[in-house]
Amino acid sequence: MIFTVAIDGPAAAGKGTISRAVAGHFGFGHLDTGLLYRAVGAKVLAGAEARAAARSLVPDDLQGDTLRTQAVADAASQVAVDPEVRAALTSFQRRFARAEGGAVLDGRDICTVICPDAEVKLYVTASPEVRAERRYQELVARGTDVSRDEVLDDVRARDARDMARASAPLVAAPDAIVIDTSEMDVGQAVQAAIDEVARVLGPRGG
Repeated sequence: MIFTVAIDGPAAAGKGTISRAVAGHFGFGHLDTGLLYRAVGAKVLAGAEARAAARSLVPDDLQGDTLRTQAVADAASQVAVDPEVRAALTSFQRRFARAEGGAVLDGRDICTVICPDAEVKLYVTASPEVRAERRYQELVARGTDVSRDEVLDDVRARDARDMARASAPLVAAPDAIVIDTSEMDVGQAVQAAIDEVARVLGPRGG
C-alpha cells in the first residue's frame, strides 16, 4: 500500500511528536524532514558548502544528538532558504513518501511542495507563546542556560524567516486540516491526527 501523510507546521507546535505517533499507530515509515536540513546545517558548521552538503547527504547523516543543538537548528533554518539546497533534498523526500507500506513526513513544506498529492495533509500549529514555552522547557531539561524571552524571540525569528522566504514559504495548504495544539495535551493532539488519518484511510487501515 502506498499512502502518504504530510504534516507541516512551525517549530515546537508538536508535529514531530504527532508524526511519530501516527507512524507508529498505523505501521508507516516516518521521516522528520527537518533533520535533512539540520544535517546539511551541521555539515556547513563543519566547513562544508551548503549545496554540496545537500547533494551528498546520506541516511547516516540523519543520526546523532548533535543535530538537535540550537546552533545546528539555526544553521538549518538559514540553509533552507537556498532553492538549490531544497531542490537537492526534494527527491530524497518524495521517494520516501511513496515507498510501499505508507509514510509520514513532517516539516514545513511537505503539504505544499514535497507531497502536494498526499492522501492526508495536516497543519499542526500553536501560538508563538505556547511554542516558546514548550521549547524553553525542552532546553532547560537538557541543561541549556536560556531565558524564556530569548526562546520566544528565537521562535518568532524562525517563524519570520520560514514564512517570508521566497522558496516554499511556511503556509498551511488550502486543503490541509489544521490542528491547533495550543490548548491540547499530547494525547489529544495525537488522537486528532490519528482520527483524521483513519477517516481517510478507511477500510485500507484494517
